[in-house]
Amino acid sequence: MNSGVAVSVEDVSKRFRLYHDRGTSLKERLVKRGKTRYEDLWALQNVSFEVGEGETVGIIGHNGSGKSTLLKSICGVLQPSDGQIVVNGTIAGLLELGAGFQHELSGRDNIYLNGSMLGLTKKEIDDIFDEIVAFAELEKFIDNQVKFYSSGMYVRLGFAVAVNVNPDVLVIDEVLAVGDERFQRKCLNRIREFQDQGKTIIFVSHAAAQVRAICNRAVVLDQGKVITISNPGEAIRVFRDSLLAVEDRVKPKPAEGNAAAEHTADQGSQRSVRIEQVRLNGSIPGVQPNVKTGDAMKIEVDYHATDAVEGVAFTFELFLGDGSDEPVLMMRSSSDAQGMVFDLDQGHNTANITLPTWPITDGSFFLNVGIAARNEGMMFDWKEKAVSFETVYEGRSEGLLSLPYDISLREQ
Repeated sequence: MNSGVAVSVEDVSKRFRLYHDRGTSLKERLVKRGKTRYEDLWALQNVSFEVGEGETVGIIGHNGSGKSTLLKSICGVLQPSDGQIVVNGTIAGLLELGAGFQHELSGRDNIYLNGSMLGLTKKEIDDIFDEIVAFAELEKFIDNQVKFYSSGMYVRLGFAVAVNVNPDVLVIDEVLAVGDERFQRKCLNRIREFQDQGKTIIFVSHAAAQVRAICNRAVVLDQGKVITISNPGEAIRVFRDSLLAVEDRVKPKPAEGNAAAEHTADQGSQRSVRIEQVRLNGSIPGVQPNVKTGDAMKIEVDYHATDAVEGVAFTFELFLGDGSDEPVLMMRSSSDAQGMVFDLDQGHNTANITLPTWPITDGSFFLNVGIAARNEGMMFDWKEKAVSFETVYEGRSEGLLSLPYDISLREQ
């Protein structure tokens, strides 16, 4: 492994064998010996990448893309069928809810058990025990059996153990989503402390904002294969494109011999709703618009629905940045969260998203726009950097915001 590389994943593949009609009793298995049907499922296929010392790398992909299998392989919970993984230094993994916990033991006993599994002596665990309990906020419950813990308590205890054993490499699966918002912020702050200390972090998350905020690079998996390794913004764009491709793949195929259905399928990808164009305040495509401070902003989303669709939400993300530096998320919103869900008629139409006033005084911005089923279900279509624009400010105030205000005098 090259100097300065913390984790090396070299041409790794992982196969699982799925059995069909496997006997449930010893007699059935003996009778069916050598005749049991099975198929091979390749959860990972020829995955290769390196993580530098002190680097934070995100792993993103749709459900079933191989993310958890990859992290378990890096942590040594699973052994690759082919290839090898080399880790330079100690590693601590927070892989899934309750992983490594013995339910009949107390939280106290599980801290010592997990600490010893991570290579710590009893004396070393004694030294950090109080810090683990305080971080997990479980002082009142530490002597209770963990089988009585809530999902949030599981996450707090698991994360507290993982970050306090001071590993060289920290591996985190999609478990932080279970904790409440305050504890998530606490965990992210600890992750940033690790980054400041030069620790290496491998991080799985479905939250694009988290990947943008803390990762140096991101690996995108699809069907067990790496489809890109790039900066977070580009990786998220590829990830969302791959989600749309998955939704196309899982649509039912036309019945064989059904000429009409085959003709429809041949017309290309058949997502029921597609974004055709996004404009800002009636802007001309290809010409970057300007938005005047204090004016209303209207985002016009032209879309086409191949069929009538019920329960649709419009989503948009607003970022500060022109692409030269890492963009800053200014706002993310879904119409569903605002209680606005729409039934779309078949054909071409336009959705108008209106912001009553634009209070920003300076900067370059861009919008991502999506159309999804309600409650953040299936994404029908998504446009990364659908439109970019500049702010024009004609006032004299200083600062980023221009907010209306009034001043009055009151006689004493």
